[in-house]
Amino acid sequence: MNTPRQAARQRRNRRRLILGATVALTAVSVLAYLLMWSSPDRTADAKPAAATPHKKAATATATQTSTPSATASPTGSPSPKASATTTTAAPSPKDTSQPRREASTTIPSAGRIKPGATYQGVATAYKAGVGDGACLFGPSDDMMIAAMNTTDYETSRACGAYVLVRAANGKSVTVRITNECPLPCAPGQIDLSEQAFAKLADLKLGRLPITWSLVSPSTVGTISIRYKTGSSQYWCAIQAINHRNPVTGLEVRTAGGWRQLPRTAYNYFISADGSGCGGAIRLTDIYGERVTITGLTVRPNVVQPTQVQFAQH
Repeated sequence: MNTPRQAARQRRNRRRLILGATVALTAVSVLAYLLMWSSPDRTADAKPAAATPHKKAATATATQTSTPSATASPTGSPSPKASATTTTAAPSPKDTSQPRREASTTIPSAGRIKPGATYQGVATAYKAGVGDGACLFGPSDDMMIAAMNTTDYETSRACGAYVLVRAANGKSVTVRITNECPLPCAPGQIDLSEQAFAKLADLKLGRLPITWSLVSPSTVGTISIRYKTGSSQYWCAIQAINHRNPVTGLEVRTAGGWRQLPRTAYNYFISADGSGCGGAIRLTDIYGERVTITGLTVRPNVVQPTQVQFAQH
């Protein structure tokens, strides 16, 4: 049995052991804490975590900015969308035609009369009657019309052309070619209706030196199509009327594709075997623009209006 002195000594020893263990445990914990926060790996991980969202935002912005608005061609210049190269006019409720305007991929044959050229000649006058002539457009409400000399008429190629005629006295008049002036009309000569000649000089003058050039007027309605009397699905002749610019070609759509029709001296395009008669029609003007019209039928000697016109130049 321990004496009171021995029991007190044992209690003091136990307290020393407990205090030493507590101090040692505390020291180990503090050391571990310091080592953890001073670790270089922790510092390196924190930086990319903050930078990552910024990098992603920059990439998205760069992608959006570099997207082109038009597709680049092989030459590096932007190419317009297909809808810009092709324009479709909506038909009216009474008109089932569906005209379309587009640029031709080939250069049209301009013939003798060319855009931008000025020609010299003389003006004469004739009694135009109701305004009909070799172009077979029919009577004209506007008598500012003329007959082109045979050379420049060029197998009806000049039919429907608008020509600005200028006299040396400073006066001018715009006329539409509806007729042919046969020999002795010389190249460059234009035989004006008496009404048109009177805009330039007194009719008693008879002959007047002039210059003239092709124009593309703004005050024109829309193109019409007419099938000649006798046309059917087996043979047809087609004419374009009221076109702003001279027509250089008329094609019809056949089972084998577009077919160019030959032009006559009386200003009709002929399909001798009937192919394409009553189908889609494609006109090309002197500037290379194409107009496609669908929905028309073979209706002999009936003027069928469309809602399309060549562009002004």
